[in-house]
Amino acid sequence: MSEVSDRLISAVIATAPTHPEGPVLGKLLMRYLSRYRWLLAAILVFQAASALATLYLPRLNADIINLGVAQGDTGFIWSRGALMLVISLGQIVASVIATYFAARAAMAAGRDIRRDVFERVSGFSERELSQFGAGSLITRNTNDVQQVQMLAMMGATMLVSAPLLAVGGVIMALQQDVGLSWLIAVAVPVLLVAAGLIIARMVPLFRSYQSKLDGVNRVMREQLTGVRVVRAFVRERIEEERFRRANTDILVVGRKVGSLFVLLFPLAMLVLNVTVVGVIWFGGIQVDAGGVEIGTLFAFIQYVAQILGGVLMASFMTVMIPRAAVSAERIGEVLDSTSTLHRPDHPVRAFPEAGAVEFDDVSFAYPGAEAPVVAGVTFRAAPGETVAIVGSTGAGKTTLVSLIPRLFDVTGGAVRVGGVDVREADLDELWKGIGLVPQRPFLFSGTVASNLRFGREDATDDELWHALEIAQGRDFVEAMDGKLEGRIAQGGTNVSGGQRQRLAIARAIVHRPRVLVFDDSFSALDLTTDARLRAALWAELPEVTKIVVAQRVSTITGADRIVVLEDGRMAGLGTHDELLRTSPTYREIVESQLGVEA
Repeated sequence: MSEVSDRLISAVIATAPTHPEGPVLGKLLMRYLSRYRWLLAAILVFQAASALATLYLPRLNADIINLGVAQGDTGFIWSRGALMLVISLGQIVASVIATYFAARAAMAAGRDIRRDVFERVSGFSERELSQFGAGSLITRNTNDVQQVQMLAMMGATMLVSAPLLAVGGVIMALQQDVGLSWLIAVAVPVLLVAAGLIIARMVPLFRSYQSKLDGVNRVMREQLTGVRVVRAFVRERIEEERFRRANTDILVVGRKVGSLFVLLFPLAMLVLNVTVVGVIWFGGIQVDAGGVEIGTLFAFIQYVAQILGGVLMASFMTVMIPRAAVSAERIGEVLDSTSTLHRPDHPVRAFPEAGAVEFDDVSFAYPGAEAPVVAGVTFRAAPGETVAIVGSTGAGKTTLVSLIPRLFDVTGGAVRVGGVDVREADLDELWKGIGLVPQRPFLFSGTVASNLRFGREDATDDELWHALEIAQGRDFVEAMDGKLEGRIAQGGTNVSGGQRQRLAIARAIVHRPRVLVFDDSFSALDLTTDARLRAALWAELPEVTKIVVAQRVSTITGADRIVVLEDGRMAGLGTHDELLRTSPTYREIVESQLGVEA
């Protein structure tokens, strides 16, 4: 059975290598369809049965005309008619079963591709996510997979029946009348050449179409995400124009593709009809001369239709292949991408100094950047200590703390968490010990409880309420309809910025980490709430190491140590009082803020 199914897989991808991206498409289909060999074997069996039944029907029809109608044999007509009915029903049943199995195999393969793409993207670092873009990754995992999935389904049916109908039709037609076979020898090459020319022009258009589709998704996503900014700056008309241009671009390419696509079928019908006219013309002459029976001529016409129908089905598949090939290439780019976050061969799962965070002469530069974003940073946070990071905008604070959970890999030096270099640590164990509150807190659609349990699924309601108390979020959650079951929209758009930040902080607390990283996570809070929240954190979680990126001096004055960054380099390290004496950069920040807050 496996040998039979492997032949079917080869049949599905047989025409793919004729296109530049064909090998990628072939490898993708072979990789995912080979998992469902028994379905493919069943498809081959039932499609073959359906095709053989289709080929046998014209012969029965010829016998009815030649031996039944011409000789007035009613019994023969009834018997052959009943046999035709049985074979027709069998052909229908076989075709339906084959289509069902083809749909199951294609849908399962599509599911597997989407799963693998999702898992690969989930392992991407920030670098790969920025390289592909969110809109393009969404398109690749939806529309591109759909194109490959559709080709797999149509190919599993058409690319089995089409060759059988075409080749079998030629054999059966020759059995009926060899003299008219020259019409087939002319019609088939004409149809193949015409289809080939059209398809050759479609390949670059399909690649452009998928790229334009990425553009529409990107613009739409940006406008939906930034709808408040668009409205605040009265940019609706400009954004509408931007979307109109992207939409028009895809319309132009789609129109060109459609024009070529609709040209193929009228051309195929023209070839078919001209061939049928030729068969009737030259066959009629032979019938009149007594060389061919009328039933045989009818059967030959039906076989010609089946032959050209098989060629047309194959042509239809070759129309689908270019777009699926482009989609397969884009999917392959994701699946073949290697994340810069390489998992170590022998990961360290034990952290001898739980909670400790150490930066040892750390440097980081983005690929192609002229200068590093962070350079020469060295400091240590002992378990339970609070280390604050302060600096002007663009000083590299967010980049620096992103190195702790290994969202990026250092390009120089080392970052150690729990006494272990993060590049040698097991990533899952590393992430279990770190609670990150990002600069832009994101909430998932669901409820307050589901978002908080994102940190730890088995957290009890009491633990959730306790985390909300620490994060100063209990009051507004209790005021929500449903309390912990209160609805949260995607991105947390139905709560304020300050509430979103407090829910994100509570989520990190529920996680029970040994290291809490706050990336400017108090910026949306008023001074009173900020002070209460920090006091609760310090009192309730004294054993947890806290790395705090902050803009407000009042947030960090009580830290055990403060790291001052300027242009990615350390401009000071010490307590608040020490830095006031030794760091001009820190003193300037303090004086500017005290002047504002006074």
